[in-house]
Amino acid sequence: MLTINKLTKKFGKFLALDNLDLTIREQEIYGFVGPNGAGKTTTMKICAGLIKADSGEVFIDGIDALKNNKELKKKIGYMPDFFGVYDNLKAIEYMEFYASIYGLNGKEAKTMCMELLELVQLAEHYDDYVDSMSRGMKQRLCLARCLVHNPKLLILDEPASGLDPRARVVMKDILKRLSSEGKTILISSHILPELAQVCTHAGIIESGRLVMSGSIEEITSARGNARPIVLKMVDNQEITIQVIKENPYTRKITILDNTVTLLFSGNEEQEATLLSSIIQGGGVISSFSREESSLESLFLQITHEEEK
Repeated sequence: MLTINKLTKKFGKFLALDNLDLTIREQEIYGFVGPNGAGKTTTMKICAGLIKADSGEVFIDGIDALKNNKELKKKIGYMPDFFGVYDNLKAIEYMEFYASIYGLNGKEAKTMCMELLELVQLAEHYDDYVDSMSRGMKQRLCLARCLVHNPKLLILDEPASGLDPRARVVMKDILKRLSSEGKTILISSHILPELAQVCTHAGIIESGRLVMSGSIEEITSARGNARPIVLKMVDNQEITIQVIKENPYTRKITILDNTVTLLFSGNEEQEATLLSSIIQGGGVISSFSREESSLESLFLQITHEEEK
């Protein structure tokens, strides 16, 4: 559905995208993950025809998106991370306005707009003024707006940003339903665990390059090894630190007072061996556990492995 080849974009001297390659197949919900400034929004805006690439190729449902802007707009629904809503418009009026842009008017348009409001769980609020809605409701309304022309690909930039936990659950359920109905979805976030709950595949972008891509199972497996081990030392700290440094699976170590944080690439059995070695060596510790998974720790591991 979406193929990106060697996509490059500079803003002045800043290289936002560095020969980016990315492939998303039909009906995938693809999570685009990376810290702020990694290139997520730039990629999405190029795919949506909002900014031009310096070089590279983008194909969406078989068309050259960089050369056929008009055809591109029929294929995609784009939801930016920040979007405006019109004051003094009711939800149904807002939807009908956008439907009219695509040549849909009258009873047919209203019926279709009400169906989309039902899809995003806003049907009972069709008569509410848009500017009176909560952020979560506005997010869902914007998603409904993206669907008025029945696009094949949805490009959603941080759609869950600023939402409360309940609103996030509703948004995830809607995205899963859209995928089951045949939509392909590219969704960005800087929070990996959040995307893991809704996406089928994911890619991690850093400094304009895709550093990892695959199914959620593959990404989760890599993430497991990226979760740092945190241990607290009580006595014989020098022995404990020495044992950790000598272990072949230790990738990076940080020491703060009596707390050691280390990136450890071994499995659970190798973790147990490390713990046993510390104790047998005379190290005294009060706790030893994996930290909650984080995107930052996965980046640290990937970067370390690439530098080897």
